Amino acid sequence: MKTDSPRFEFADSVVYRFILVFFTRLKMIRGILCLLMGMLLISANPVDNPGPYTAYLFTYFTGGEKGDEQIRFALSEDGFNYIALHDNKPILSSAAISSTGGVRDPHILRACDGKTFFMVATDMHVAKNEWGPNVAMVMMKSPDLVHWTHAVVNVPEKFPEFAHVNRVWAPQTIYDPALKKYMLYWSMRLGNGPDKIYYAYANKDFTDLETTPKQLFFSPTNSACIDADIIYHDGKYNMFFKTEGADAGIKKAVSEKINEGYVSLDRYLDQTDESVEGAGVFKLNNDEGWILMYDVYKKGAYQFTQSKDLLNFTVVDKKVSMDFHPRHGTVMAITTQEYKRLLDAWFPIGNVLSGAQNKSVRSNNTVVEGTTVTLSVSRDTDLSRLDPQFTFPKVYTLKPAGPQDFSKGPVKYTVAMDKKVTEIEVGAVRYGNPVLNGYFADPDILYSEKEKKFYLYPTSDGFVHWSGRRFKTFSSTDLLHWRDEGVILDLEKDVSWAKANAWAPTIVETKRGSGYRYYYYFTAGQKIGVASSDSPVGPFVDKGKPLIDFKPQGVNGGQEIDPAVFLDPVSKNHFLYWGNGYMAGVRLHDDMVSFNQDSVRVLTPDATFREGTYVIFRKGIYYFFWSEDDTRSAEYKVRYGTSDSPLGPIRVARENIVIRRNDTLAIRATGHNSIIQIPGRDEWYIVYHRFTRPQGDAMGGAAGYHREVCIDRLKFNADGTIEQVIPTLNGIEPVALH
Repeated sequence: MKTDSPRFEFADSVVYRFILVFFTRLKMIRGILCLLMGMLLISANPVDNPGPYTAYLFTYFTGGEKGDEQIRFALSEDGFNYIALHDNKPILSSAAISSTGGVRDPHILRACDGKTFFMVATDMHVAKNEWGPNVAMVMMKSPDLVHWTHAVVNVPEKFPEFAHVNRVWAPQTIYDPALKKYMLYWSMRLGNGPDKIYYAYANKDFTDLETTPKQLFFSPTNSACIDADIIYHDGKYNMFFKTEGADAGIKKAVSEKINEGYVSLDRYLDQTDESVEGAGVFKLNNDEGWILMYDVYKKGAYQFTQSKDLLNFTVVDKKVSMDFHPRHGTVMAITTQEYKRLLDAWFPIGNVLSGAQNKSVRSNNTVVEGTTVTLSVSRDTDLSRLDPQFTFPKVYTLKPAGPQDFSKGPVKYTVAMDKKVTEIEVGAVRYGNPVLNGYFADPDILYSEKEKKFYLYPTSDGFVHWSGRRFKTFSSTDLLHWRDEGVILDLEKDVSWAKANAWAPTIVETKRGSGYRYYYYFTAGQKIGVASSDSPVGPFVDKGKPLIDFKPQGVNGGQEIDPAVFLDPVSKNHFLYWGNGYMAGVRLHDDMVSFNQDSVRVLTPDATFREGTYVIFRKGIYYFFWSEDDTRSAEYKVRYGTSDSPLGPIRVARENIVIRRNDTLAIRATGHNSIIQIPGRDEWYIVYHRFTRPQGDAMGGAAGYHREVCIDRLKFNADGTIEQVIPTLNGIEPVALH
């Protein structure tokens, strides 16, 4: 049929057919390229060709307390050593992007165009609504990793057939090359049934789900499965997931299709007996295989394992370092330019010079204020030729290098990245506090008659929710310079009845004939144990069962923690004290590892008592010390009372604060003390912990497990009362024993 329509004449023309074929083929080529990119970048990582990827971006959250459930970023150059961006503060505020006020379990993915990024997260605020119900996820999109848009998808509201859903957990995204769409998958629970892994497809704008969720993985035992992570490799989709129940752990299911047919391998892949969750897999850019990492959440740790075949994994934790404590996150490979862009956006330039490795520099106490950096160094550091030994991202250059003269004031350094050059002034200040380099707390101190040395026995700190498992000791001849004597008791290896929460030890030296014996009382699993040794540095052998795992008669609350041992110089008997929420005391039998339970007395002095009892004897008076408030509070402080007996009653004076915060020097939470007398002299010192300074002020509750050990002078008034101690940065002068 002939027509006069210009449109049909053009449609019949050679030019039209050429254009039609050209654009059709262009669309096909684009689809093929997208498919290849999707295969390379599934689960946010290149699979077979590292290409331009030179670094890594780690997205994570930090816990369940206020402010923790927000998205944070960290960077790494090698996939093992990570630095937090934005001083470990949130990159994206949960208040702005979520419906609950909290987000967890972030997963990040590079789109198949290579330059768009998707991120999804659980919309959940445990601090507000403990463990749900939570029924939404947050979908985010970015063109540059810096600027993000977001949308919230409430599953029951979007899909009425899922009205009974009460859990929507750990969403992730993957590109489906067959459908040329992005597939989201997550675990979901309906009613009281098991958690199951579902999937649905995102719309074009990545702001919503456009298909009804379907079950993706069918457990052969119909048990709960959560936290899936899908990796495409060698023509197959590998789904790593966590099983729930008695044998919970990480397994893998495999399929040739992205959205069906997954068959579970009957094998656990995590390399620990601890509880784990949040499996994340990424390929190393140097083609050295894959990393399977997971959140060892009860231990407050992350474990990294490495594999060449995605089936056999070896622990590589010794290679890993982080200046933050992550929870359930994911890692994505990034380019050098993306790495620089993220540093430029969220790595304060002064932080480039915050990582001094010189042992005389207390790196935890470095102060960064814009382009001014102040290093805290030990008291005897030679400032005239100090080499801080800065470590920093390789994309920066630094001048000058090597030893510099800090004795005349700050030294000017220039930091450059590409054409951007910044001048930074670096100063160095000599301080005596903290006396130990690193995070430690709850210090107990001993003077050993045998060794003619002082020994410190602290809690190893810096672990989320006080989850450390090993005890160390340090020795000194002058109370100022301390030598690390290493681990003296490891709960995992040396204690059969508890494996977690190694807290607040105390020790006593006893003379046995011509030799000495040391009894080390410690907290583990909210119980008190005792171990013994012939040396103050161990090895210590545990008794084999708890010494205290009961509450004294009449006590209903609190915890059985914080032991303190005391040798009464009058009766020559040893006494043990303990308690959180109550103070208890008892005389130990001569074997030092038993007592008459009927003889336990409750000695709680008043309502200010929280924990951390310590007892000394001076000029006929027994002094009882204790800590008030919570160790996570800046108001944590020490009070005291007196008695005529090692088992009370305790007299509490009106003005009885021993040490408290010093806001002038930004010193907070000074508590959980011990006291040492210099042999043969009426000279006393208080050993205590404080929040790490200055970072502790910005840590919130986490400052309560990022603490430092300090020593200051303790003085008595003429009437026997204690003069309040003002905590210092300078600390004390070296003490001469002879």
